[in-house]
Amino acid sequence: MKIKTKSGKVNRAWLNDHVNDPYVKLAQKEGYRARAAFKLKEIDEALALVKPGQLVVDLGSAPGAWSQYLRRRFAPEGAAAGELKGAIIALDILPMEPIEGVIFIQGDFREPEAAGRLEAVMAGRKADVVVSDMAPNLSGIASADAARISHLVELAVAFARDHLKPEGALVTKVFHGSGYSQLVKLFKETFRVVKPLKPKASRDKSSETFLVGIGLKPGK
Repeated sequence: MKIKTKSGKVNRAWLNDHVNDPYVKLAQKEGYRARAAFKLKEIDEALALVKPGQLVVDLGSAPGAWSQYLRRRFAPEGAAAGELKGAIIALDILPMEPIEGVIFIQGDFREPEAAGRLEAVMAGRKADVVVSDMAPNLSGIASADAARISHLVELAVAFARDHLKPEGALVTKVFHGSGYSQLVKLFKETFRVVKPLKPKASRDKSSETFLVGIGLKPGK
């Protein structure tokens, strides 16, 4: 999901930073659809979350960079195509170009139709890892945007409670500011281990960070 300002205007300073960003160049070189792939890569390398043979669900997957990274983690020698050991289910309300071996469901997982398709694909299995790069369209009104961001994180946590193995992990994007401490509290109430991480691939000037929850607490 893309973040857009209400005006839709492109900030020249941001565009300049983007064009000269080493992670943008690296993503282009390595065939990733977005620099976000390296955020998940850093988180995974720090915590060893993703292993071949797992079932991983990617929420808010478009344009697909996180699914691309996961696909390579499940492939011999990190190949972008061919043999795949593991299963990746990607969901987004936006369309996403196909990725070999990734099952994509376009729709809102809160809605019965998309939820039914997900249940059919999971076939009674629980996910080893759930990753969420979901972000709302921003209005520029701080209080409203904080509420929207918190809501998406709460949805990801609720999804994890329903679909994650007891020892599984949730990775979700959050933003420092209003509502952040409440989200940390929610994670601590839900997971045995909680780790906040800001990957190097996340721009310094961005308030973006990531919360990782590992191991659902009993009854959660």
